[in-house]
Amino acid sequence: MQISQMMQTSVLVVDGIDSDRMRLQQMLEPRVQFDGVKTGGEALTYIKRNNVDLLLLSVKLPDMDGFELLRTLRADSRFEDLPVIMLSSDQTQKAEAAVVMAGGTDIIRKPFIPIIVVKKVEQVLEMEYLHRKLKEEVHRQTKLAEDRLAASERLFEETVMALAKTIDAKDAYTRGHSQRVARYARHIAHKLGWLEEEQRKIYFMGLLHDIGKIGVPEAIINKTTRLTDYEYGQIKQHTVIGSEILDLVAEFPELSVGARSHHERYDGKGYPDGFAGSQIPVYARVIAVADAYDAMTSRRSYRDVLPQNVVRSEIAKGRGTQFDPQFADVMLQIIDSDTEYQLCEH
Repeated sequence: MQISQMMQTSVLVVDGIDSDRMRLQQMLEPRVQFDGVKTGGEALTYIKRNNVDLLLLSVKLPDMDGFELLRTLRADSRFEDLPVIMLSSDQTQKAEAAVVMAGGTDIIRKPFIPIIVVKKVEQVLEMEYLHRKLKEEVHRQTKLAEDRLAASERLFEETVMALAKTIDAKDAYTRGHSQRVARYARHIAHKLGWLEEEQRKIYFMGLLHDIGKIGVPEAIINKTTRLTDYEYGQIKQHTVIGSEILDLVAEFPELSVGARSHHERYDGKGYPDGFAGSQIPVYARVIAVADAYDAMTSRRSYRDVLPQNVVRSEIAKGRGTQFDPQFADVMLQIIDSDTEYQLCEH
């Protein structure tokens, strides 16, 4: 702390003995902005109206005990960190202990020894200055880190969204499919009371659940007639391809789950692994319901959007066979609350 900075600091002395206040003024005024009052009441008024960097507080005051004033200050969030040096004529170690227990910063004994007074005041002001600068730097670095994290998250989300749109662009009849599946999956997770972070995870999984279609020929994806067994086998490979692509994202290990397992069935008759029940990752079980719902509520090359009652019937029919009953039930609740049939491709 430079001398010029020290001279800008404000020190308030609270002592009912005029000669002691004047003595402290003579020692400190060339070094700091000095002011003094006699009573605890005057001190409280002064502190509430003025900026004070350090308080020199006598143990004995005309209107109250100095420790009483100290406890009052510590109970107020505005002044709980204000440095306070107690002034006492008590030479015992018990006096030092009392200061520490009451929340005081240090003690200066009477009669005053100038060099000790000056050094203790300078040390406390120096420590307070360093503490304040440290807090400012921590705040600055935290803000920088938060800004970098927010920028990184925005970049990740924009990249995922771009990939999702690239995937959907391969199929002329499923534009927006990945985004809708992501929204439906997050809606189900929200209805289940999942934490915000879990809802965010399943949203990204939904966006990229079909990323493996990048590795499937467009001629097969866009074929309007019945697929051959070979072509259907190629389509099924998109789950494995997608999983292998997303396995490379080390910072988000769950991301590949939705891609690999969203075509598993609750009864074990799905693909690629033939998992059943709780063997299927929970995220994939939610996405499976959302994916099936969007498949029925969006246009295809061979049909229009299915009527809502038909969609509801199919979800109910798949409960416990194709879908996890818990998540199918939540989807049925969502359908029942969508009285205007807004949750479909428009």
